Amino acid sequence: MDEKFVKKMEHALLALKREIVTNLISGSAEFRGIVDRMHPKDLADVASDDIDRKMIETLGSQELKRLRLIDSAITRIKQGKYGICLKCGKKIPQGRLEAIPYALQCVECKSEEERRNR
Repeated sequence: MDEKFVKKMEHALLALKREIVTNLISGSAEFRGIVDRMHPKDLADVASDDIDRKMIETLGSQELKRLRLIDSAITRIKQGKYGICLKCGKKIPQGRLEAIPYALQCVECKSEEERRNR
């Protein structure tokens, strides 16, 4: 996959992660207190730390799922496996990754999975 595109997507993933953490901080005094007690860090790193169970309690299930998918995508970038469908091994189209930067599967495999789950 094009290195320039992967870098662009890595920046997009980190921005999404910062946005989720920033929303948590602004929406929860308890979470803000946890972050304030920590050593100064980049907001993208805050969600990766095993801060406290209270953070998990603060996160909605959808936000938690998104954070895990984002972390997984960032890991795949570092491993050189970003943009490859976890099910079939084919390249995930760039358009899909631009729409869903943390996509795990190509359109075909995801559609097949959704049909089975109906």
